[in-house]
Amino acid sequence: MMNRLSIFVDGNNMFYAQQKNGWFFDPRRVLEYFRKEQPDTVLINAFWYTGLKDPQDQRGFRDALISLGYTVRTKILKEYYDDTSGRYSQKANLDIEIVVDMFNTVDQYDRVVLFSGDGDFERAIELLRSKNTHITVVSTEGMIARELRNATDRYIDLNDIRESIEKADY
Repeated sequence: MMNRLSIFVDGNNMFYAQQKNGWFFDPRRVLEYFRKEQPDTVLINAFWYTGLKDPQDQRGFRDALISLGYTVRTKILKEYYDDTSGRYSQKANLDIEIVVDMFNTVDQYDRVVLFSGDGDFERAIELLRSKNTHITVVSTEGMIARELRNATDRYIDLNDIRESIEKADY
């Protein structure tokens, strides 16, 4: 019996998680790690979601992701004014796009690996699990919402798989 796997990477959420940890993962090594982690695993889809400052932003990185086999979804960052701090911040919320892709492709996979610590995914994860989908969430301490951690079948801390997925210094 083949394990059909789909990977969903919340790029903006992971950027902050990696920054917090002080190291970055290699998108190629991520695919290799989860392909090899369980025997008989076939990678069906890998999605990467990221906010952009402008249409040319991160062009080289996005092209590299596409050449590795990721489907890249983007949204232009919106600027928000925070009354409390008096500062502007930028945000591109791609949660809806991630959930839509998860449910739109649900018949294609048995296992999901979600790279995000965002508690907004709790309900979607519960619904996917009710369809007999095995869900793994990858995040890091201090960035994983309790609700999400409780809803998932399996939680992996980035630091626990660091040696398998870390980007080598070139």
